Amino acid sequence: MVKMAGPHGSSSKTKLSKNLLQMKFMKRCTVKAEQVQNEEERQRVIDDEHWVLDIPELKQKENNFVTEPSLVPIEDLKFGRMSFKGFNPELEKLVKRLETEGELAASEEREKINSVDDEEMANRYESLVGTIAKKFTKKRQRSSAKDDEQEERDSVKRKKSKKEFMKPSDD
Repeated sequence: MVKMAGPHGSSSKTKLSKNLLQMKFMKRCTVKAEQVQNEEERQRVIDDEHWVLDIPELKQKENNFVTEPSLVPIEDLKFGRMSFKGFNPELEKLVKRLETEGELAASEEREKINSVDDEEMANRYESLVGTIAKKFTKKRQRSSAKDDEQEERDSVKRKKSKKEFMKPSDD
């Protein structure tokens, strides 16, 4: 068998040798191969004769308009149907109930945002007690308290300095 290179350089089809194709039982294969070759040539001729405009494809423009089947979102209506002065009492009851539920949900949301949790409240109370206690201490007690606080800060700094990484020497 002889392999022929395809259109992309790879051997995609195998072609049988001439002597093998001339044998009696291989005649059908030869006829088929010729038909395929003729069809390929015909298709190539049609493609060459076919007219094509050399213009870029037109892209569909973006639509600046939005179509809505209902006026509810356009008019910013809360409910699609409306009733006034007892014209449709069932609808008015439904609207009133939905409005109260919406207000209740909104107030709960505001409550969540504005509420303070227990730990934060304890921290605030603790700092408040400390500031009020400082207000009623005498000068001598204040100065001794400041000295104690300064000593605590210094000891914390010493502890931190011991824990820090020490760079090795370049010897």
